Amino acid sequence: MIDKISQTISKYNLINKNDKIVIGVSGGPDSISLLWALFNLGYNIVVCHVNHGLRKKADDDEKYVKDFCKKYKIPVHVKHINLKDKSKLKGLSTEEAGRKARYDFFNEILKKENASLICTAHNANDNVETIILNIMRGSGVSGLKGILPKSGNIIRPLIECSRDEVNQYCKENKLNPRHDESNDKTIYTRNKVRLELIPYLEKNINANVISCISRMSLIAREEEDFVNQEVEQNYANLLCDNDDNCLSLNLKKFNSLHLFLRKRIVLKAIFNLLGNTKDIEKVHVDDIVKMCENNVGGKYLTPKKYLKISIKNRKVYFEIIKG
Repeated sequence: MIDKISQTISKYNLINKNDKIVIGVSGGPDSISLLWALFNLGYNIVVCHVNHGLRKKADDDEKYVKDFCKKYKIPVHVKHINLKDKSKLKGLSTEEAGRKARYDFFNEILKKENASLICTAHNANDNVETIILNIMRGSGVSGLKGILPKSGNIIRPLIECSRDEVNQYCKENKLNPRHDESNDKTIYTRNKVRLELIPYLEKNINANVISCISRMSLIAREEEDFVNQEVEQNYANLLCDNDDNCLSLNLKKFNSLHLFLRKRIVLKAIFNLLGNTKDIEKVHVDDIVKMCENNVGGKYLTPKKYLKISIKNRKVYFEIIKG
């Protein structure tokens, strides 16, 4: 498996020679195998462990990670948080609050250690689970990309290794990872996909479902990269006016584009104004495109800030209206 990790790092240019890497390590099979592999490959690594305080064995997990790092003289940083209180305070689910707390801590240590990369232990099965969940939510092509090998300064060298390969690697190297019993409970949707749906597909439909969906994910990434290039080029050609609160696009040129590109350009325009497209649904995009086709009208959207889309002077305007 270490060879596959090395190949993934090379294929996606994940790590440069002088990079210092912050690795999130829970103590489970994925993170401890990734830590062991990167350590043996000779990378400059620092470990982060977050004790969420949710499980009775959380302190044992922390001790395992600290002892492992002490044995091999690997720098380790540990943070304790009360996840229940944090999730209530932020109005987030426990899962969302936990993820935010981890990445906040990773970024804190990134700066403290003058590191350049954050490394997480998502594997091929995690990727497939994410894709299946995206499909069930009605995602477009972008959802088929799954978990990317690299997102900004976050890298995932384990992304092409299956969970079976990870477990075998742990066994061969006598890593004795910790086990999070919450992963065995089917009260969570992801766990239902992991424990029930994927095994059913492997048994009854296709034994190679993980590798097949992973291959589809790679194709989707390549196609999405091409689409993004087209969107960028066409958006730049359409853009007429642009400031912090308003932008406009050439209406005639916009209407001449393929429907798919028009929808993506609408999303890009909204993203460029608001910094996100949260709460923007398919029906909103369809309405804006239809309004442009009719060359008349105005529409208000309200994702946190007031956003007005209007047609005038042969342009389509996207404007933030402060309430």
